[in-house]
Amino acid sequence: QVQLVESGGGLVQAGGSLRLSCAASGNIFNINTMGWYRQAPGKQRELVAGITHGGSTDYADSVKGRFTISRDSTKNTVYLQMDSLKPEDTAVYYCNADAQVYYLGIYSTRRYWGQGTQVTVSS
Repeated sequence: QVQLVESGGGLVQAGGSLRLSCAASGNIFNINTMGWYRQAPGKQRELVAGITHGGSTDYADSVKGRFTISRDSTKNTVYLQMDSLKPEDTAVYYCNADAQVYYLGIYSTRRYWGQGTQVTVSS
């Protein structure tokens, strides 16, 4: 019912920047929180940053001051600007959206996930 498509991952040297984008589409009535998680090999998926519909943000301590999350609610899109990248930022990055959908006369809310995009930071 809701599809999330990420883009913007890739290979970058330490100290460089990347900008991730994630666009949501489908039978969307409303999107509350959107966010980014990441999962490195052998590690659990962890929260990177989140942003509410009202624009309040939350960041993992490890990325504060380096990453910036933003969203364009008119386009159902969330962005992650990543600056001063470090090798330890290497991971698959997943976006998510807590979306309310309207389908067959019923409203329902659940968390949807993108397919992930690889970010690799070389030293």
